[in-house]
Amino acid sequence: MALFLDKIKIKGWLITACIFNMFFLSGCVKQSESIFLEDEARNSLEELYIILNGDEQIIENAAAILIIPKITAGSFIVGGSYGEGVLRINEAPIDYYSIASASYGLQVGAQRYSNIIFFMTQEALRSFRVKDGWELGVDAEVVFRDKGYSLGVSSNTVTKPIYAIVFDQKGLLAGTSLEGAKFSRLVR
Repeated sequence: MALFLDKIKIKGWLITACIFNMFFLSGCVKQSESIFLEDEARNSLEELYIILNGDEQIIENAAAILIIPKITAGSFIVGGSYGEGVLRINEAPIDYYSIASASYGLQVGAQRYSNIIFFMTQEALRSFRVKDGWELGVDAEVVFRDKGYSLGVSSNTVTKPIYAIVFDQKGLLAGTSLEGAKFSRLVR
């Protein structure tokens, strides 16, 4: 009987240890996902520095920057897109966000692109952070950059509280837009 109770205790300890390790390791995975996302965001920001070519004041003057290094979009009549990014304030990662959209109509294709959103005022940043399911509105200006063309962005041309730049497009999708895309905070 004592041997039987010892086996039950050992099994109980093994099960407890396995459950503890699952939770511990899942935390490590989430942390490594965050680190990977931050690295991708840093690379996208460096690429944007190259594209801006001397007009980096927009980055320096922004209250915060939301960097979404990879947004994947696809459609065949019904379409959708999704990406995850990092909100940086004073060059430090503060929060993680996702962007998702759905659409329908005459559309076909697939594309991957990067998006960086500049919050030029504290009020615009506050509005973004307190509302889950936030959407770009009329107070935002969006610029799409094709290869070989300048963005025309400088501290003199930025007059809106929110400014978004879409760049590094790969693939072909007619009608790429940020309109209707919802941004939601991710808990990591």
